[in-house]
Amino acid sequence: MKNTFFLIFLFLGTVLVGQDLLTTKSLDIHRTDQAPTIDGALDEEMWSKLPVAKDFWQYFPTDSLLAKGQTEIYISADDDQLYVGIKCYGAGNDWIVSSLRRDYRAGGNDNITLIFDTFNDKTNAIFFGINPEGVIREGLIANGGNNRSDFSESWDNKWRGEAKIYDGYYTAELAIPFATLRFDPSVTEWGFSAYRFDTQDNEISVWNRRPRNQGLFNLAFTSPLKWLEPAGGGKTSNISVIPFVSAGVNKDFEAGTPADNTAEIGGDVKIGITSGLNLDLTVNPDFSQVEVDQQITNLSRFEIFFPERRQFFLENADLFGGFGFNNINPFFSRRIGVGEDVNTGLTVQNRILGGLRLSGKLNKNTRVGVLNMLTAPSEEQGLPQINYSVGVVQQKIWDRSNVGFIFVNQQSMADNLEELGQNSSNRVGGVDFNYASPDNTWSGKTFAHVAFTPDESAKLAHGTQLSYNKRKIGIEWRHEYVQDDYNAEVGFIQRTNFFSISPEVELKFYPESGKVNQWNIQAESEVLWRPGFGRSDSEFSIGADGQLTNNSRFFGRVSHNFVHLFDAFDPTGTESDELPEATSYNYIDVAGFFRTDNRKDFQASFRGIVGQYFNGFRAGLGGSFSYRYQPKGQVELTYSINHFDLPHLDGTRQTLLIGPRIDYTFSRSLFATVFIQYNTQAQNTNINTRLQWRFAPVSDFFLVFTDNYFTGTLEDPSNRFSFNIRNRAIVAKLTYWINV
Repeated sequence: MKNTFFLIFLFLGTVLVGQDLLTTKSLDIHRTDQAPTIDGALDEEMWSKLPVAKDFWQYFPTDSLLAKGQTEIYISADDDQLYVGIKCYGAGNDWIVSSLRRDYRAGGNDNITLIFDTFNDKTNAIFFGINPEGVIREGLIANGGNNRSDFSESWDNKWRGEAKIYDGYYTAELAIPFATLRFDPSVTEWGFSAYRFDTQDNEISVWNRRPRNQGLFNLAFTSPLKWLEPAGGGKTSNISVIPFVSAGVNKDFEAGTPADNTAEIGGDVKIGITSGLNLDLTVNPDFSQVEVDQQITNLSRFEIFFPERRQFFLENADLFGGFGFNNINPFFSRRIGVGEDVNTGLTVQNRILGGLRLSGKLNKNTRVGVLNMLTAPSEEQGLPQINYSVGVVQQKIWDRSNVGFIFVNQQSMADNLEELGQNSSNRVGGVDFNYASPDNTWSGKTFAHVAFTPDESAKLAHGTQLSYNKRKIGIEWRHEYVQDDYNAEVGFIQRTNFFSISPEVELKFYPESGKVNQWNIQAESEVLWRPGFGRSDSEFSIGADGQLTNNSRFFGRVSHNFVHLFDAFDPTGTESDELPEATSYNYIDVAGFFRTDNRKDFQASFRGIVGQYFNGFRAGLGGSFSYRYQPKGQVELTYSINHFDLPHLDGTRQTLLIGPRIDYTFSRSLFATVFIQYNTQAQNTNINTRLQWRFAPVSDFFLVFTDNYFTGTLEDPSNRFSFNIRNRAIVAKLTYWINV
């Protein structure tokens, strides 16, 4: 623990030793008594009378010049809504828009994103974006926006945006209800930031100037948005009802059972308790519209993390799920609504009867969250009824730091829990301290969590991470400790009974000319020890990555690995003979990555690895090819191929994962996706076809058709392309957002 106290001391010391922030701007918000028509054209007189946010700076390819393609932003408000007018200049009219689907990815497209830190806490914010075709996106930023994982496009809400293209520029108008924003009327200054991708000038620009080593959405670099009068004031109700109806049929051909017809009705209710605190209720939630997860080839000994996609869990998701690290997380919402069939050992859906979530801001400095969900029992699958409860409190301290407390309780309710192999309860409590200096040069966290299970003593999980990020150098320290038998059943814990350290150093270079815009050299390591045993795993690597002036990216590294197997393990993931337990392996491999210019209609990426692997050899190649048919969508093919030659096996082994995908947007309200995944490791081929009609704001009709086939393995040619059907389902669902 001495290391932890030393790092906490560093945290505290850096509060007093800061760097001067780059000069910030400010923008006044004027009231209007005449709401603009949201058609994308800035033809109302009000826009010309407002102060303007202008003089955007380049972020790429350099951060020392004003942007070539300038941008102007105007903001006004009435009692009910915030209005934004935008004018984006360019070198011509060849705007790139990848598709008409909402929640597009910003990179490689023309678009602008606005960030509103409505509590001015530099910790959480909401963003809204629009492109030249008027396609909109929105989402949430958590934990100060220090990492890519703090940026989520999954959250949806009700607002409007339109755009209009002219000769040499495009304009846009946004109308955002205050009920969507979540704010404190007593806060007279919001944090505001904006960034724009301009493909014609090949630049990324920002209103708030910032160095290249800091992220586009980092909340340390917001500027004041000043309210001359208090925000809001309208009398419209802040209650939304979102009912759904669904019907479907599915058939399990492997089991040979009759087709199962289903019909469901349920919904959610969102109630604004205060302007910053929201109550969400759900009854019989149905998540059939959720798109299938993109599979990956798993060659590790541990579970793979897939992010939450279900809309009910997304707002304030960081408040509940941001504790610990990604691999040591006390609460993972995807555990709710799934269970293990005692007959087959397979993971199955566990119906959720209902639940509630109260979450948000009590004031500028305090966030709270309470979550309670109840699932239905299933005697056929041996699943008891389970109640999930989570309580969290997060208190801001200093400029951009906070301390948080969490308690998670899973309570199983059945008379035969011992027979089912279930604990009657599982509880985890803990505290996290998140730190970020005012200019984000220093950032990190430390946490301690304790798990309680009946008939077991309390078990500890602890970790600390600290980063130093300057323009030319980056340094990171991370260590983790998880006791044996630490059990967080509603969390995501990859492994237990270990202590690890992971130091990393990075040197950064910014050439003034040439084809390379930026490149970095990294040296990093990870060493794990098992208490009472010694070193169990390690990896030491040195590599380089960078970005070319045409937006292409590259990466390469060489690594030395050490692994001790405590249990028998098949490193090929093909259900082949396993390497024996209590054996150790040293091996060296080389890996690389290259991605072409993402502004082009045709794009490709390549990721490869070759070298020693456990007691033999491995060569792997993965990546994607895609073609954009602007602005309707794209065709993409992802692939992952591995070849293994290991002495303990009779012959070589291979895995193949290939996933063609077609996205077509008929309009901004009608979308179709066809996604196929052929996976020899899972011995499964999945075909997912989805039609979505957004007939009103945040109101949708979904039609989803899913097929699963037995793929066979590459080692068995007779079964390789047999495609014997496993199961098939078709589901129709209608949701409608009603403001009461």
